[in-house]
Amino acid sequence: MYKAFLIKYAEIGIKGKNRYIFENALRDQIKNSVRNLGDYLVTKEQGRIYIECPEEYDYEETVEALQSVFGIAQICPVMIIDTIEWEPLTQAVGDYVEQRYPDKNFTFKMEAKRSDKNYPRTSPEICADMGAYLLRRFPEMKVDVHNPSVRIMVEVRNRSYVYSEVIMGPGGMPVGTNGKAMLLLSGGIDSPVAGYMIAKRGVTIDAVYFHAPPYTSERAKQKVVDLAKLISKYTGPIKLNVINFTEIQLYIYEKCPHEELTIIMRRYMMRIAEKIAEESGCLGLITGESIGQVASQTLHSLASTNEVCKLPVYRPLIAFDKQDIVDIAERINTYETSILPFEDCCTIFVAKHPVTKPSLKVIRHSERSLEENIEEMVKTAMDNREIVFVQ
Repeated sequence: MYKAFLIKYAEIGIKGKNRYIFENALRDQIKNSVRNLGDYLVTKEQGRIYIECPEEYDYEETVEALQSVFGIAQICPVMIIDTIEWEPLTQAVGDYVEQRYPDKNFTFKMEAKRSDKNYPRTSPEICADMGAYLLRRFPEMKVDVHNPSVRIMVEVRNRSYVYSEVIMGPGGMPVGTNGKAMLLLSGGIDSPVAGYMIAKRGVTIDAVYFHAPPYTSERAKQKVVDLAKLISKYTGPIKLNVINFTEIQLYIYEKCPHEELTIIMRRYMMRIAEKIAEESGCLGLITGESIGQVASQTLHSLASTNEVCKLPVYRPLIAFDKQDIVDIAERINTYETSILPFEDCCTIFVAKHPVTKPSLKVIRHSERSLEENIEEMVKTAMDNREIVFVQ
């Protein structure tokens, strides 16, 4: 029945004179999402994007692909009517209702739009006359303009479109319209959700993962690669930088007070991530931190890690409860992978009694004991990093 989809956007519509940039980006993202599913035709027309499907296509698979494209507010399966002439149009809309709703015992409301203001009927007249036609053809149907069971929408353009089903899209902005940032990706629940949330605002994502063999296994690294694959469904391809952090962690463990280990290790992760971000043209760092969730995420601790960065640090989950984050992880299908029992480097080296209100003066003093070798270790870790392209 459905050989096309009408794509509606929301926020893009208020972009003014540069709206076309966002529309074109959304069109291109849609093309990319269905590229491997068949020969789809994606076109843009007057605030709408249309997808015409091949003769044989998988409806569910297509909808699933479109629901991962940021910028889509609504997905409407439509029947295309190759005329705007009134008599064949009314007949076609009636045939649509006949086929779509075998049981006609429901309330409905007609809604209409016309792109040509010279069309013989105004939008209210289209609604009134089309509704009257449907009531004559299907007398068991009833009109309810306030709380209808079904809304039947007719759009009259250079041809006509009819639909009554609206599938919600993910919203947001098309990926690539708001620059690029570097995600600190661990094997936990939070950071994949943070990457998803920031990509929803149109940001392209690169990622860095800190690996600590032999204390963390290859399965732990593979878990992170798998998480990157899951979020790449939404973000597009991800360049994942894998940093061997073992030597640096052991050196910090040897030289610094144990209650400060987490903060100092985190500060060096941020330093390394920022260096990679600058090389990659990223405009900021992204973390999955949430205030007070663990010792390294108190306001004092966050201020301490922020101090080493020149780039802005974006924390989209900063005020989220843990359950809020879990709910999103379950929705985007990362939760089950995140809870696999493979430790990351942070949990392996965590102190028994970590400081929760670190003093920057004390932390800086502790880091002075690292000055002899730490810069060379950082350089070696960056030079020897592994790059995994995930999509």
